[in-house]
Amino acid sequence: MAAKKGDPDAPVTIKKYANRRLYNTATSSYVTLEYLCQMVKDDVEFVVYDAKSGEDITRSVLTQIIVEEEGKGDNLLPIGFLRQIISFYGDNVQRMLLPSYLEHSMKMFSDNQERMQSYMKDAMGGMLPFSSLEEMSKKNMAVFEQAMKMFSPMQQADDSPAGSDPASDSVNDLQDKLDQLQQQINQMAGKPKSR
Repeated sequence: MAAKKGDPDAPVTIKKYANRRLYNTATSSYVTLEYLCQMVKDDVEFVVYDAKSGEDITRSVLTQIIVEEEGKGDNLLPIGFLRQIISFYGDNVQRMLLPSYLEHSMKMFSDNQERMQSYMKDAMGGMLPFSSLEEMSKKNMAVFEQAMKMFSPMQQADDSPAGSDPASDSVNDLQDKLDQLQQQINQMAGKPKSR
């Protein structure tokens, strides 16, 4: 899956024809959505153009790949998340803020995933570093909650009962679940319960 011959940093150009076939101009071959999905996983940049109009249709092809993957049963997108995304369409303020927030969140998630994999690898000979994982989870949760407050401050004001703090409740719930997980792992390892 090589890039264009002239510039190795240039994205691969894919042309989509009226018969829905996708043509990789770098390899001079027809490709499938699965092939493009693998290119994404391999971190190979590409752009997709409509062969007739020349319009950039990369976004719709990437969305089509997500729909295909979700249809295979690899459900990564919770229904509530999908509903929220749909509700933001047509709102100009959300349209300005949400894309950059989602991109930033996915970058943070990806970075944390790499760190988590590194911790798991390092921990094979010893106890898992739960304090680091817990800290990352708390940071991610705090960023997400802050963003959700920013996107729907009026809804939160209407939904929260007097005297309750939804962010604190969510963090407490997350902490309880992490404690339960720690206890289960300790039990499997034959260690005494913490707490």
